[in-house]
Amino acid sequence: MTVDRIVHSFAGAFILLSLALAHFLHNPNWLWIAVFVGANLFQSGLTSWCLLAKILRKLGVPDPAVGCCSVPEAK
Repeated sequence: MTVDRIVHSFAGAFILLSLALAHFLHNPNWLWIAVFVGANLFQSGLTSWCLLAKILRKLGVPDPAVGCCSVPEAK
């Protein structure tokens, strides 16, 4: 799996988890997780910077030449 796919999977899983917790625990405060993830996705789309992608790259996860998280890291 590449950095791009892991970031998308991680974000989608957290949004679904947030919705499930809000529904099954009958507490809308769990939706703040979805808001946080959505805001981070929006920020990443505007700035091409993603903390999770940076962490995954440092851990040695392969990075494709194209994709939303494939901006080369400045050294």
